[in-house]
Amino acid sequence: MTDLIDVRFVSHDATALAALTGKLAIVVTSDGKLDLAGRKVNSLTRKTVEKFISGEGFEKLSEGEVAEILAPVGLEAEALIIAKLDRRADAETLRKAGASLAKRLGKSGITLVAPALKKAEEVAFGCALKSYNYNGLKTEAVAEKGALTIALTDPAEAEAAWSTLHAVAQGVFLTRDLTNDPANVLTTTEFARRIEGLRDLGLEVEILAEDKLAELGMGSLLCVGQGSDSPSYVAVMQWKGGADEAPFALVGKGVVFDTGGISLKPAAGMEEMTMDMGGAGVVTGVMKALALRKAKANVVGLVGLVENMPSGNATRPGDVVKSMKGDTIEVINTDAEGRLVLADVLWYAQERFKPVGMINLATLTGAIIIALGHENTGVFSNNDVLASKFLKAAADEGEGAWRLPLSKAYDKLLKSSVADMKNVGGRPAGSITAAQFLQRFVKEETPWCHLDIAGTASVKSETALAPAGATGWGVMALNRLIADNFEG
Repeated sequence: MTDLIDVRFVSHDATALAALTGKLAIVVTSDGKLDLAGRKVNSLTRKTVEKFISGEGFEKLSEGEVAEILAPVGLEAEALIIAKLDRRADAETLRKAGASLAKRLGKSGITLVAPALKKAEEVAFGCALKSYNYNGLKTEAVAEKGALTIALTDPAEAEAAWSTLHAVAQGVFLTRDLTNDPANVLTTTEFARRIEGLRDLGLEVEILAEDKLAELGMGSLLCVGQGSDSPSYVAVMQWKGGADEAPFALVGKGVVFDTGGISLKPAAGMEEMTMDMGGAGVVTGVMKALALRKAKANVVGLVGLVENMPSGNATRPGDVVKSMKGDTIEVINTDAEGRLVLADVLWYAQERFKPVGMINLATLTGAIIIALGHENTGVFSNNDVLASKFLKAAADEGEGAWRLPLSKAYDKLLKSSVADMKNVGGRPAGSITAAQFLQRFVKEETPWCHLDIAGTASVKSETALAPAGATGWGVMALNRLIADNFEG
């Protein structure tokens, strides 16, 4: 897995400022106020800080942004970084400041001297997330990034809070790595192997192979992978950190590569379909985060791992398959495969675990990108309470999410003349009819949300806390949902 940068919290020592090496960072409020360390640095640099604050450069910075002064006089440091940050900045702004520092980290690292900074761990979190660099397959050595050291009056408090955020960051990094990996590296078998490695963290892991899936009647899931040489699996991860209560369930679509099957996708852009396992990647990352931070909740993560390929064995348009629930499905388009995978895993999750609630994630429809772009995940739910709790968790973590409707009126678009339903409903309301299809495999008594992350799982340009590529969207929001609502 891609390693996180080294983060350290140390006690502030005003007498050591002049001799600090690497890059030195200080905090200045929006109205130009300096803390104790800032005043000391200003004195050491013959009022260089004051001069910068009074100029246009500082005025143009938004809160959370930084400016860099090279070779500052009076300091051993190779550069002085000025971070514009108010005393009571919220978590989003603190993370933004950390992300700004990540861009200037370099090999020598940064020491942020901010004795009275509140929630300094959020700065570290933003810096860690933004410094992610997927480079595991490059032959040329990539320059290592130095450490982020934060000097505080009371580092112990920040250190304790950082341990939780560090666990979440590791979950995000795992999700990003999985989503960025090409399909010849992250095969279904390799994905299952990596999930098995999470046993070392205390997760109970089972890998259900094709013979077991056939025995369970998962014809819907199995039809997706039957054209591939790679076997299909369902991986089950259990974290038992609570008492005897039923678990909360997370379900992920894990199509390691999606050609569209017989309904072949256009060649242009097909290489991006390595990210079609993004939902399973998020579920795996959340389960790692929960285990690392020893969450006091019972959570089960289930992912369906398949590859959708065209071959003589592949499912054809017009074929009818039978789901584990017992419903029959006419496969109109083999490129609408994610819902076929999720249908069986959702049903299995409810039959076996009887969860108190359930959320599935999938890079399910291109239509959600047309509706919401790359800023928001589409949220569909049969339960207003669970939907509201999730939307609050996503907002608190700065992960965009927007609820869209479900309605029986859309069901007529899924009617089939030869089976219980079709797997597609046509172009109109494509994301909604996909959600309506999934809802047929959710029991009435199960609070459920479907998250369509096709637009947010991987992006072509950097975001606030991620470089271009896989974002890890959803790990933070789902971890927050569990922490706020399901931990004793």
